[in-house]
Amino acid sequence: MIEISLGKMVLLALIALIVLGPEKLPGAARTAGALLRRLRSGWDNVRAEVERELEIEEIKRAAREAAARVEALQADVKSSLQQVQQPLVEAAAMVNPAAPLMTRLDGGSAEPAAAVQAELALGEPTPPQEPPHEHA
Repeated sequence: MIEISLGKMVLLALIALIVLGPEKLPGAARTAGALLRRLRSGWDNVRAEVERELEIEEIKRAAREAAARVEALQADVKSSLQQVQQPLVEAAAMVNPAAPLMTRLDGGSAEPAAAVQAELALGEPTPPQEPPHEHA
């Protein structure tokens, strides 16, 4: 704000004393003090509001950057998933060419459960399970 040195304050006080006189000077000083308090309060409110707006803009910018990073990661994961999925589909086609394609991980065509069971039956047999032990 405006900087007023001690010399300038004394000069203003002398001019006010000469212009207003000793009777009106205390009332004018109170009025000037009240105006300065209002001015400072208003200035502080405006400064605080601007700071809040800047903080809000900073938060919005950070949110936009985070959303962009998430989208980039999502695209990267989808690309990696497609790279992993393709060899699996080719391997399943080589194991059982008559069976329909495996279920796509990204929501493509679904394979019937019977075809999945048939593919599993081609693999190693599952070991027999032991019956549960009864406690006496």
